[in-house]
Amino acid sequence: MTMSDPLGDMLTRIRNGQHAQKSEITCPDSKLRASVLEVLRREGFIRGYKKDKDSRGLPLLNIELKYDQGRPTIQEISRVSTPGRRVYSKVGNLPRFYNGLGISVISTPQGVMADHEARSHKIGGEILCQVF
Repeated sequence: MTMSDPLGDMLTRIRNGQHAQKSEITCPDSKLRASVLEVLRREGFIRGYKKDKDSRGLPLLNIELKYDQGRPTIQEISRVSTPGRRVYSKVGNLPRFYNGLGISVISTPQGVMADHEARSHKIGGEILCQVF
């Protein structure tokens, strides 16, 4: 069965894994997912991730979740742009999530990056998700 929103699936797996206090979760591998995870790792929302293969040889991502004194580091994670409704923003109109305490993950022509990086490079793009 094919997935209509692979990035949304990964975000839901992260949300559910932290709700269940899991230390590590897995999801299928893709370039977009790996680049979003790299942004989350750089911003300190996850410990890290590793590429692996399952028993059938299909590529997987093992995501190490992060907790602070037993509480999940990610308080809120939500998908903004969906396959049925794409959301684009120019650099001047990039939203600040929780007044700058959270981040928006943006897909730009120069790659996937956090909203503050996109502002410093003066480029806009598709708003993939928001994390707090």
